[in-house]
Amino acid sequence: MTKQDRNFDDISDKFAQNIYGTTKGKIREAIVWQELVKILTCYPANQSLRILDAGGGQGQIACRLAQMGHQVTLCDISEHMLALAKQKAQTENLTLNFIHSSIQQLSNYVHEQFDLVICHAVLEWVAEPVEVIASLKKYLKPEGYLSLMFYNLDALLFKTVTLGNFGYTQAGLRKRKKKTLSPDYPRKPNDVYTWLTHLGFVITNKTGIRVFHDYLNNKSKAESHFEQLLELEKQYCQTEPYLSLARYILISAKLNNDD
Repeated sequence: MTKQDRNFDDISDKFAQNIYGTTKGKIREAIVWQELVKILTCYPANQSLRILDAGGGQGQIACRLAQMGHQVTLCDISEHMLALAKQKAQTENLTLNFIHSSIQQLSNYVHEQFDLVICHAVLEWVAEPVEVIASLKKYLKPEGYLSLMFYNLDALLFKTVTLGNFGYTQAGLRKRKKKTLSPDYPRKPNDVYTWLTHLGFVITNKTGIRVFHDYLNNKSKAESHFEQLLELEKQYCQTEPYLSLARYILISAKLNNDD
């Protein structure tokens, strides 16, 4: 971890209110889960997988996987986030392994490999993203899957220009306030794809998260026509040009074991 990396102890409550409980959060959760299920179906139905949720936050995904009988380890740099995840697991009577650590320091606590490594919405908050991906690679079994999601800089630029916010564009899309939910380091998709390739990964799937939702002129339609919107999100999330303009991009990848 570097000094520039973001710890959410100070605003973790905002996540529950501003992300998870909104239409954008519901779409994100639905599409992410749809893709995780595709990975899970690559394994025998009754197999209990070892899963690492790196930067797993409040544990929504981790608890859902544990509920299915998988052995889940969740790490997060935020003590407050971990406390919320533990509370959720306790409420649902689930057993998970919780570790208070940054991904870069996880080797101090974890000495095993996993069938599935999840790292969602972390790269946009760290100063050294390649170091994070390299750390994740250490914990992946040779035939395991990496599920990696990041905040899309190209989508941010497109949205900013269409809003007419030219000053923000000219400032290089640098945010003014530090303690907000707007990511510190939005990532260019092609950069992330290149990093993965150089680190020995093969990308097996790309999915756009919120390809339409964030571009709605009438925001109330996200509530009033949610099911129709979700259906369209699911229909076009892996189709260009929509995929590349999604707010987040979710990648499934495996290690290239042919090298």
